[in-house]
Amino acid sequence: MDKTILRAKGIKKFIRNYEILKGIDLEVKRGEFLSVMGPSGSGKSTLLYILGLLDAPDDGELFLLGKKVNFSMEKELSFLRNNYLGFVFQFHYLIPELTALENVIIPLLKKGLPFSRAREKGKEILERLGLGDKLNRKPYQLSGGEQQRVAIARALANEPVLLLADEPTGNLDSVNTQNVMNIFKEINGEGTTIVMVTHEEELAKQTHRTLILRDGKVVEERVNT
Repeated sequence: MDKTILRAKGIKKFIRNYEILKGIDLEVKRGEFLSVMGPSGSGKSTLLYILGLLDAPDDGELFLLGKKVNFSMEKELSFLRNNYLGFVFQFHYLIPELTALENVIIPLLKKGLPFSRAREKGKEILERLGLGDKLNRKPYQLSGGEQQRVAIARALANEPVLLLADEPTGNLDSVNTQNVMNIFKEINGEGTTIVMVTHEEELAKQTHRTLILRDGKVVEERVNT
């Protein structure tokens, strides 16, 4: 079995004639926890959005699970996102009118899981993340750390093979930041591959490998021990 879950070759991206990404090559192995760092404007988030099929490159190729991604086929992209990928962002993007549990089961219902099974699975995930007593709370009734844990639970609902996180602790204090990292490390230890953009050196050191971007290029790669 090919151990490479994600491969990018010569990825380029232009925004208003400015080259944001200048030919990115990278591989992500199954079970890896990869962090991406770099100064503001280096292309970190742009790269993550392309890896997560939320944006298309202007040049280059992307392979997911050994198959080349066709960015012109929205139906295929939607299928890949819904069945293989999970996303966690700096802002939780929870639906304010829904409870924590309802937010988590949305992707399960979208996938066609019966409501009773979706509710059971959503409850299991939230309990695992320490939110078993907050199932019926709405986002405004939760702390920032709790909201982000609900967002992580939602991202994990479909059991993604690859979790992509864009500054997932950017709005959290130090305690909640480490709580989120501990969750990520636990998830990764169970086999989920993670690519995380962060500006915090201490968080990057807790991952297996770190790529440093500058001016749209990978300028350094670090193996973290």
